[in-house]
Amino acid sequence: MYLCRVLGTLLGAMLICSVGFGAEEAVAIDSGDTAWVLASAALVFFMTPGLAFFYGGMVRSKNVLSTMMQSFFIIALISVQWILIGYTLAFGTSGGLIGGLDKMGLAGVSNSVVGTVPEYAFVAFQCMFAVITPALITGAFAERIRFAPLTLFILLWALLIYNPMAHWVWGGGWIEELGALDFAGGLVIHILSGVSGLVAALMIGKRKGYGEMPILPHNLPYTILGASMLWFGWFGFNAGSALGANELAANAFVTTQAATAAGVLGWSFMEWIRQGKPTALGAVSGAIAGLVAITPAAGFVAPVSAIWIGLVGGLVCYFAVAVIKGKLGYDDSLDAFGIHGFGGIWGAIATGLWATVEVNADGANGLFYGESALLTAQLISVVFTIVFAAVGTVALLSIVKWVMKIRPTDSEEVIGLDITEHGERAYN
Repeated sequence: MYLCRVLGTLLGAMLICSVGFGAEEAVAIDSGDTAWVLASAALVFFMTPGLAFFYGGMVRSKNVLSTMMQSFFIIALISVQWILIGYTLAFGTSGGLIGGLDKMGLAGVSNSVVGTVPEYAFVAFQCMFAVITPALITGAFAERIRFAPLTLFILLWALLIYNPMAHWVWGGGWIEELGALDFAGGLVIHILSGVSGLVAALMIGKRKGYGEMPILPHNLPYTILGASMLWFGWFGFNAGSALGANELAANAFVTTQAATAAGVLGWSFMEWIRQGKPTALGAVSGAIAGLVAITPAAGFVAPVSAIWIGLVGGLVCYFAVAVIKGKLGYDDSLDAFGIHGFGGIWGAIATGLWATVEVNADGANGLFYGESALLTAQLISVVFTIVFAAVGTVALLSIVKWVMKIRPTDSEEVIGLDITEHGERAYN
């Protein structure tokens, strides 16, 4: 009888413990948050095909397939890189300058949790960020790079520039410890890709005939479609960065819409004033400028502040494209630097001005809310990101140039990269 009582007590204790552990696991993983993060990952994935249409419409018809192919192929290339080694370099156990190799091949990820979602969901979400960032660079040197050297450069860039930067900002690295804020990628994505794109465009050289003959978009409806896909997907980009279906995600959703709309108005009205007519290309460019500008601030600012950020972002990027680019004479084919570089810099600085703990208690107050420390951290991080992107791109592109020929011949460029690099035409 005594033995039965002991066994019964042990069995009851084991049952209570198992129920307790099960309850704890149920609390740790929230199904609503998980569904939102996975949906957001799909939205961000949709942005890269959107980018393909956005860029594809702005090039000449002889280069539309090669331009769109670059974005599509990067989805595959970087996804494999991310699973094998990229994720652990960005989010593995912090080693100071880079993540450890403890999560190589996603080892140990299947049973772990990030916040209230399975780590696999976080891996998928961050993978889409890693995919679109190098794809943005391709707009700076569109129509004048061969496919093989592009592939090598993008792979090296993701490994040695994007992954370390993601670790420093989001993976427990020194920029995060500095106190700089980057909600969804102003530093990691837009400044990094924009500056890298400019440096690559300068190193590769101008397109044949640039400045001597009109080089016009061949299909602006493609560009409008692509911009619309980007705007749609960007809600996952920004609101998904809350990593949960919560008030922070809702705020980021609203600020994203507010800034984007203001960016359209800022660019369009300035174009209307200076050139006499607002253009469809200007309107969609203003939308992307507003989206870029709000990205680092989306979860840290109020909606009215977002309107100011987007409005100024549209104006800043307009002058970068319409004035500065012309005066300096560089060939940023599709204005990757003019929009992502300038827009990302403005957005990071604006975060230091308008951020408030009233929106996100885990953030900090910006200058307009009585504190200057955040603005200082933002400025330091912006300067470092610019230098890191520039120096890193020079080094990597120099290596690629040493290994293989980067630029097509003059005759190949005249024929178009669709035929010379891929053996096909967009239009027969």
